[in-house]
Amino acid sequence: MIAVTGASGHVGGELVRLLADQDRAVRAVVRDIGAYDPPKAVQAVAADLNRPETLADAFTGSEALFLLGGFADMPDVPAQARAAGIGHVVLLSSRSVVGGHADNAVVAMHMTSEAAVRESGIPWTFLRPSGFMSNTFEWTAQLREGDTVHAPFADVPIAAIDPYDIASVAAAVLTRDEQYGRDHALSGPAALRPADRLATLARVLGRPLRLTAQSDAEARTEMSETIPARYVDAFFRFFADGEFDDSAVLTTVEEITGQAPRTFEAWARAHADEFDRPPRSQP
Repeated sequence: MIAVTGASGHVGGELVRLLADQDRAVRAVVRDIGAYDPPKAVQAVAADLNRPETLADAFTGSEALFLLGGFADMPDVPAQARAAGIGHVVLLSSRSVVGGHADNAVVAMHMTSEAAVRESGIPWTFLRPSGFMSNTFEWTAQLREGDTVHAPFADVPIAAIDPYDIASVAAAVLTRDEQYGRDHALSGPAALRPADRLATLARVLGRPLRLTAQSDAEARTEMSETIPARYVDAFFRFFADGEFDDSAVLTTVEEITGQAPRTFEAWARAHADEFDRPPRSQP
């Protein structure tokens, strides 16, 4: 049995489907079980990584665990896994930890998660991906209003990765003892700026989409409405101050899975229905 946390999310959802398709026993761990429709033969369990005391039923009887990092009580989560007898943890981290600054909130979050898993004594594997292609869903509301997207950090290229490819790597390394103690930096196949992604999305949707770059002041104000200040500061340190370069293209996905990582166009076509709604009439 493999327990998958974040099973209703972008990476966890892909991983649950992949493991189920491989006829591997899967336990999908979600916070809101009433809103989750698991694939056939997948066992769903309600638990919350922010409340480690809820995890015993989710972890007990599982051989391995796919674990999201960055939760408030992260040191207690691997302890629960160890108590449940889990023999391998594959942790979803970030490649920003490599050479990252520990006083950056995003880096610190992932460093803390990695340290907690290391110190648990459970054999581990760390996956450190670049930014996700699914972050493009941040534009959905704007695209329902019209054909213009306002985006921050418009000149910053990111080698964005399809969550499917992260899940494919996770499926390939879970329960394999030769993967114990290894970390893998992952990326998509190309470094793309926001305008590059939007141009591809325009072609896929057949809409005349255009991008306008937000000033740093505008971006900070908008981000601060929904994101804690320490994380807003972290993103500005990454992408405005140049503290983290997420543009490097790596071959790790193909080396581990035997398949090249999916392009942004492939991701956009797979998710076109989630964007392709007619824009509202403009005044």
